[in-house]
Amino acid sequence: MNIILLGPPGAGKGTQAARLVAERHMVQLSTGDMLRAAVKAGTPVGVQAKAVMEAGELVSDAIVSALIGERLDQPDSAKGVILDGYPRTAAQAEALDGLLIERDRALDFVIELQVDEDALIERIVGRYTCAQCGEGYHDRFKLPKVAGVCDVCAATEFKRRPDDNAETVRTRMAEYRAKTAPILPLYEARGLVRRVDGMADMDHVGEAIAGILDKS
Repeated sequence: MNIILLGPPGAGKGTQAARLVAERHMVQLSTGDMLRAAVKAGTPVGVQAKAVMEAGELVSDAIVSALIGERLDQPDSAKGVILDGYPRTAAQAEALDGLLIERDRALDFVIELQVDEDALIERIVGRYTCAQCGEGYHDRFKLPKVAGVCDVCAATEFKRRPDDNAETVRTRMAEYRAKTAPILPLYEARGLVRRVDGMADMDHVGEAIAGILDKS
């Protein structure tokens, strides 16, 4: 099973990808994480990427595609992959098709987590974490049982991400729409796109995704 998971920041892609990894032993291919890992490991593609980044240039589509191919060749990816953050352009989508065909594989689904922009902003802007143990909270949806005291470790200091504000979230949403606009029609034409309500409870979202995969 090979899928692309789409959705703006805050839609819950990370949570759902982690579930698929844990429950179905799929491999999450997040290009940013893979790039850092390849550079650290000194793989052939990692060496190329490091030279480009050290020169202050953007990593090319060819390098990213080679990185994906390198990861697809590893044994654990045989159980299925979740593509996160790639492809973002029509050219990358075409390159991905080539990588899969070369390995006698195919893309099964493109699953988009749909969100309501205003509700997503409320979800993101209201979140904060315990400064000591990292337990997550929310101004509206998940307050500590005792005000100002972490439920897990009893610490009294909390922190918020500086980019968790309405303006930044709207910018991210606009970037997401701009990046996915070129590829969704391509996959729609092939009947691969499925949509899930990303604003639902995360268990319900997980069940909806499982239902899509189990019908294949």
